[in-house]
Amino acid sequence: MDTKFIVIEGLDGSGKSTQIRLLSQRLRDMGRRVYETAEPTPSATGGLVRDALSGLTPRTGAEIAALFMTDRVAHNSNPVNGISVMLQKGYDVICDRYYYSSLAYQGTVTDAEWVRRINVDCPEIRRPDLCVFLDLSDEECLRRMDSGRAVREIYENAKALIAIRKRYYEVFRQMEGQENIVVVDAARSPEAVAEDVFEAVKAVFREDLH
Repeated sequence: MDTKFIVIEGLDGSGKSTQIRLLSQRLRDMGRRVYETAEPTPSATGGLVRDALSGLTPRTGAEIAALFMTDRVAHNSNPVNGISVMLQKGYDVICDRYYYSSLAYQGTVTDAEWVRRINVDCPEIRRPDLCVFLDLSDEECLRRMDSGRAVREIYENAKALIAIRKRYYEVFRQMEGQENIVVVDAARSPEAVAEDVFEAVKAVFREDLH
């Protein structure tokens, strides 16, 4: 069975966790084995990233980008549950965030081209088969976060989200023709969004999904 590496991207509050859950269940119902993962990872480096994002340990944008890249290399190469080994074991891997987030988030606060190079040009960071971007306005993301979170991270404010959403689209334009990226309108019911996500996934799996 040909396994696939799928990334779900979007601003904070765009519904990534819900869509990953719905997609994973749908694939499992079709007899596929699915491994869900996320960045930052639970590793020691991932912990440093989370501390920085929470504001607990102040770091520059370049520091955060470098930490994310290091965590991403380990995420790919971990011999127990890394992306590469899980694909080899016969699992489709669905990841909540990947290097697109680094290019969009840290790319707004440090040299964007440098962030791109250390990720896209790294031989130990694989390219996904598909990236689905859940597009939602910054206003709606903030509204959702206000209703569901007690604490916000350093990028979870209106000014940052406006810049990050714009940067995502700049990244996607730069990657046009090089990567498989599908934008889905996330300002609808979870079920409607899930249908569009699955249509994008079906195009990647082709004959493997019936």
